[in-house]
Order: sequence, then C-alpha cells, then structure tokens
Amino acid sequence: MPALTTTAAGFLLHGEPFRIVSGALHYFRVHPGQWADRLRKARLMGLNTVETYLPWNLHQPDPEGPLVLDGILDLPRYLALAKQEGLHVLLRPGPYICAEWDGGGLPAWLTADRDIRLRSSDPRFTGAVDRYLDLLLPPLLPHMVANGGPVIAVQVENEYGAYGDDTDYLKHLHEGFRSRGVEELLFTCDQADPAHLQAGGLPGTLATGTFGSRIEQSLARLRAHQSEGPLMCTEFWVGWFDHWGEPHHTRSAADAAADLDRLLSAGASVNIYMFHGGTNFGFTNGANHDHAYAPVVTSYDYDAPLTEHGDPGPKYHAFREVIARHAPVPAEPAPAPAPKLASFTVELTHRAPFLPYAVRTTEPVGAEVPLTMDELGQSTGYVLYRTTVPEAGDGLLHFAGGVGDRAQVFLDGAPVGVLERERHDETLAVRVPRPDATLDVLVENLGGVNYGPRIGAPKGLLGPVTFDRAPLHGWSCHRLPLTDVTGVPFEPSDRADDHEPAFHHGTFEVTEPADTFLALPGWTKGQAWINGFHLGRYWNRGPQRTLYVPAPVLRAGRNDLILLEQHATTARRAQFTDTPDLGPEKP
Repeated sequence: MPALTTTAAGFLLHGEPFRIVSGALHYFRVHPGQWADRLRKARLMGLNTVETYLPWNLHQPDPEGPLVLDGILDLPRYLALAKQEGLHVLLRPGPYICAEWDGGGLPAWLTADRDIRLRSSDPRFTGAVDRYLDLLLPPLLPHMVANGGPVIAVQVENEYGAYGDDTDYLKHLHEGFRSRGVEELLFTCDQADPAHLQAGGLPGTLATGTFGSRIEQSLARLRAHQSEGPLMCTEFWVGWFDHWGEPHHTRSAADAAADLDRLLSAGASVNIYMFHGGTNFGFTNGANHDHAYAPVVTSYDYDAPLTEHGDPGPKYHAFREVIARHAPVPAEPAPAPAPKLASFTVELTHRAPFLPYAVRTTEPVGAEVPLTMDELGQSTGYVLYRTTVPEAGDGLLHFAGGVGDRAQVFLDGAPVGVLERERHDETLAVRVPRPDATLDVLVENLGGVNYGPRIGAPKGLLGPVTFDRAPLHGWSCHRLPLTDVTGVPFEPSDRADDHEPAFHHGTFEVTEPADTFLALPGWTKGQAWINGFHLGRYWNRGPQRTLYVPAPVLRAGRNDLILLEQHATTARRAQFTDTPDLGPEKP
C-alpha cells in the first residue's frame, strides 16, 4: 500500500491525516549550487512538499544514448537534498510537461518523425516512452517513499484533457509506472473544465485541477467530476510567464494570497505554481502558437513568491502568513535577501566575426534544397545556410513555407533583411550586387512550441528558396548548436561599434562571488555566456532587460564574458548591476 493514500475527503500519510502544501521548484531551472538554498526557503515559507517536472528532452537527448543525470540534471541529488530539508516531493515526469519549456519536454528526435501520433497509444510513441522509463525509473526508485525517499506521489501525463482523450494511452502510462516498481500514489491533473477533466481522467486514479482563481467554482467542478477523495489544485497559478515583445506579467500579492486562503479554507491541498520559477538557461525556453508564434523569454521569474534570483518577494511573506493560519510554519525567521555584487562595467576588448567562424569551424552538409534542423539532426541553436544567386539585380527572395523561427539574410556579407515566423514572413525584396553573389541565411530556433497541436513544428528553412521564381540550389548547411564556445578565435579589437554578427569577449575580476545581473544597453539581440555557462538569450525587444547571473557561475579572480551579438552594437561594454529589470509591467 502507498504511504500516501486517500480517504473520502483527504489524504493520509503513513495513516495520519495530511494536507499537501507544496510549491513548484524545477531543478533544471536552478543552478545546482543553489538547490539547497531554494529548498530551505521553501520549507521556511511553510511548504511541506515541493513539486517538479522532469524534462525528457534533456534527460534523453539521444534515443540510443544513456540517460543524462548530472549537473543541473542530477535529479537523484535534488531529491536527496529535499529529503535532507524534510520536504516531500511530487514528481511530474510527463512524458509531456508543457512548463513553457522547449517542445513541452518532448525530445526533438521524437517529434521529428511526422508519422508518430504524439501523446497517444501509437506504439511508436509508447515504445519511445517505455524505453525512457526503463532508463529513468531505476535511479529514482530509491528516492520513492516506499524505499525511504521523499517522493510521495507521481503524476500520469499532464493536462491531457486539453490535448486528447486516448484513455488507453493513459492506462499504458499508469501500468508503465506500476510495472517498473512505482508503488506511490498516482494522479492526473487537468484544467478545471468539465470536458478537460473527463477527457484527461483515468478511472481509479486521483484527479486534480489546475487553476489560479475562481476557487469555489473550480473546486466545485473538481468535486462534480470526482464525487469523493481529496480536493487538490496541482497548479495554483500565482503569476504568469512572458513572451518577447509583451509587458512583464505580475499579480498582486494580496490577490494571490486571498485565493490561497480560499483554497486552504476549503480543506484543499495545493501546489503553488510557481514557488520559485528560476531561469530558462541556454536554449531551453518554449513558445506558444495561437494566432502567431510567440517565444518565451529567458527569465522564468513568474512573479513567484521566491524571485528568479532566490530572494523572498511580496508573495513569499503574504503566503507565509496565509499558510500559518492553516498549517505549521517554522519558527525560524523568513530568509533575508542574498548578497549582490556592486555594479560594475566590463569592456569587451576582443571579437570574432560570426559568419566566417560558422563556415570555417563547422562541417557543412550539402543539399540541393535547404534542410530543416530536424533533417540535420539538430534540436536547438542556429543553422547557417549558404548558396549563390546567379543573377544580379533587384528581385524577390521567396522562402517557401517560411522560416523557423527567425532568419537574417545577407548578400556578400551585407545584411539585407530579417524574416520572422511570428509575422508569417516568406518574401524579401533585395538587390543582388553581382552575379553569383553569396547568399547567407542565418536561422535561429527561438524555442519549440510547448502547448497544443504545433509541438514539434520544424525549425530552420522550411522549403525551397527562389529568387524571382528561379530556384536556388547547391546549399551548404552549417550546424551551430553552440554547446561550446571555448574555441572561438578572438582577436583584439578597438572598434567603437559593430554592424555584423560577431562574438565579443571581455574579462572581469570578482573578489567573492555573489549574484548579479547582466545589462546590455546598446546591444540588440544574441546570447550570453559567463565562464562557459550559457545564461540565455537577450533581446532589446524586451520586456526583459537583464539576465540573471547565479553566484555559483562566477569564480574568485578572473571571469570570462562572451556575447554573441547577431545584429549590431553601439557599445563595446557590458554592465553588471545589483538589481534585476524584467521590464515594464502589464497594466
């Protein structure tokens, strides 16, 4: 029998009444050097449990390779730290997780197969899931509560009712966990909508809801779907995420705390989404695609109780007061903000042009027509496509099917335009300077759609390219995942400004590492690394204006800053500040 069981109205843990007061804390969005700190702060707010998704795409980047469980993906270590802090854990392994995460966590090598019916009982999909679970569950079983670990419950799929109604698929997952030794309570979660709850539920499995307001109505819908058992909100949305070009989303602490009080006063269990959002480091952010493609920013602050940089915000203190009315809260004082580095400036004294680097350091793949990223076996980053245009003169470059997701176009190295998926761009008017001019198209993957039917949408150039209706052939495709930028051939440069894609490098000294924030006024769009750690994407489109730099990324003494600027910069310096700037708030 599982340690966590259900009664007609609530939970029992080891036979004693228990209410889950949990918060979402995704290990893969937090530097592992800060896991213990964030878990301690979860306990001090009054949480008895933390919840985390598991990103399949990072844990199994190669279908034939081993499971990745190190560094920021060392889930067993994270679970051990949670146990040391006295916290229980809810695991949400998907296989689909949404989470505003690249591809919703589904691996690109899987979604590249257009014949597979994702999130269904298609044996090609369930076979891939089974192979993943065969690798994933053995190292996690020692951390289940049945074996003395902190994990008290495991979720089956994720908001499946918003996607499909294949009950056989849900049964397959349920049996997959059980047959591989998971004895703990299994549950589903769906938006508090009768149709979603019906389609995503599994008879005999606890159903939970996701909602951020209308507490009484949402709980009533959950009770109407499931006549008895615990009421639980598995995602109590206390903030929201941002897309590039939107205002920064916030929710008042008083409003969120009032709804939390309503939830707990109703006797329900809760998982606060998010307790601590963290950061979409590297190329891990997802995207939405309703009427248009909309990528998520680097920050996943989410206006959560614990800010992106791990300091208690207004919701932390408001929620602590609410929780104290309904459950024990530690007598220790609330944590103080962490120290920050004093503001300083870094000169970027060295540079390396990006297009020559891409051509010189990568092995091209030849093709008569451009190959997509999927066809090139690449899941994130950039691809540089190169060919020649036979005729000179004015004309139209047409990209059949558009681009995935943003293309910068160059003729003989000079920029001539940008095409964006979000604007449905396919055509660009250009002047070709001479016969057989070199055409370069640098395509950036801005993040895989994480929700809805467009998961797995291809990236790169999505079809043939023509100039005045004449097809362009003989393409060289250069793969640029940018997983390692240590070998970039920098040279000294004193240029005051720059108008071509280039890497830029500078160094700075730190006496004692502490959190800081990278600000880039005068820069346009690109990527940032410190000491080889990929902080993520910057873009003057906003709203986000600083990138969070976790203290463990820095080292005492010399530190290296590398920027890849894709467009132009009017400043050869970067600024570090002690204050984050996530942009103007939504009215």
